Amino acid sequence: MIHSQPAPAPFVILGMPRTGTHYLEELLNEHPNVLSNGELLNRYDANWPDKDRLMRSDRELLELAYLRFPARSDKKVTHVGCKINEPQFHERPGFFDELARWPGLKVILLSRRNTLESLRSLVQARQSRQWLKFSSDDDTAPPPRVKLPIASCEDYFKAADDFHTRVEHSYASTSLLEIEYERLLLEPAACLETTWRFLGVQPLQLSGRATLQRLEKRPLEETVENFEELRRHFAGGPYARFFELDDAIVPQG
Repeated sequence: MIHSQPAPAPFVILGMPRTGTHYLEELLNEHPNVLSNGELLNRYDANWPDKDRLMRSDRELLELAYLRFPARSDKKVTHVGCKINEPQFHERPGFFDELARWPGLKVILLSRRNTLESLRSLVQARQSRQWLKFSSDDDTAPPPRVKLPIASCEDYFKAADDFHTRVEHSYASTSLLEIEYERLLLEPAACLETTWRFLGVQPLQLSGRATLQRLEKRPLEETVENFEELRRHFAGGPYARFFELDDAIVPQG
């Protein structure tokens, strides 16, 4: 059954790949009045029964996300959202501007303190084909060690900077909430309290039943084969901080 009226308050979760958007969405969906329907621009996302939806115009896609989204019988939805990762905007060049014009939209921007960790995780997932790990999964081998070309790192770091700048310049400060991945892992309850207030819903205490787990808990220098080569190349530049060895976080779980 498809929901039509009245229209709930819209929000979107934005981020570079591997910045915790799935984890945040899982936490948000614990709220009885909040529904986030996964990746709108991912043809294979199981939240969307219409697998041909990407044939629609940008405006029609947003109407599907915010006005005719798949209903949930266990929720009285007052706030509805979806997720979009930065590379998906390249596949639909006009979609970002169409999204920015959607009335009343609240934007949650996720970022990692260390963009190199985001890139490493993305390459690991592509190589292993394991994108998510759930608490119910049996213990599996750790993700593969990877070698990251210098040019790929430069392009990815710049893409992240450009994307964050574009988002920050496209939305008023009252419509934009920035969340750091590392803080979300360490202080999920505090991050969610801020998010509920930002969205305008009643606070909800987390159940502690989150099923998503981190795939990689080892430090960068153990998982990036050419870490020292990269550190020497980026030394003294704006991205040297990504190679500081004391920038680790306490692993979750």
